[in-house]
Amino acid sequence: MKAGKDKVISLHYTLTVDGEKVESSLDRNEPLWILLGHGQLIPGLEKALEDKEAGDNLQAEIAPVDGYGERQEGMIQRVPKKYFQNGAKLKPGMTTVLALKEGGHRVVVVHKVGMSTIDVDLNHPMAGKTLHFDVTINEVRDGTEEEIQHGHAHPPGAEAH
Repeated sequence: MKAGKDKVISLHYTLTVDGEKVESSLDRNEPLWILLGHGQLIPGLEKALEDKEAGDNLQAEIAPVDGYGERQEGMIQRVPKKYFQNGAKLKPGMTTVLALKEGGHRVVVVHKVGMSTIDVDLNHPMAGKTLHFDVTINEVRDGTEEEIQHGHAHPPGAEAH
């Protein structure tokens, strides 16, 4: 079966940037389960996975435009410390998650820490970078009606919600 929209795939990946490993599912010894076509992956990786099958290995170079976008200047924002779970422990250069007023979260990089505020760079930490993925596809199957309705894969043994 070929990967495509509404197909669930199980895969292992290693992400490198500028020759350095950033992360790998192999470190956790757990595959990543994805429902394709529902915005769970960056566009370039999702496109690279289309029409692949279980057992396929692939390497994908993802340009910034198909990854996390180009870095944009002027994206520094001052935010009250109360919006961070661990505001007192943050230091410049650290990556953290910012709770948004309208709900949801955003990954940000700490730029400067003040007494009651933290200046953060709203660019994604991987913005402007070319990403290299080494991927092994373990399984491809049709997404269930429930998975498609929820917009994500339900790995074996996952709790129903």
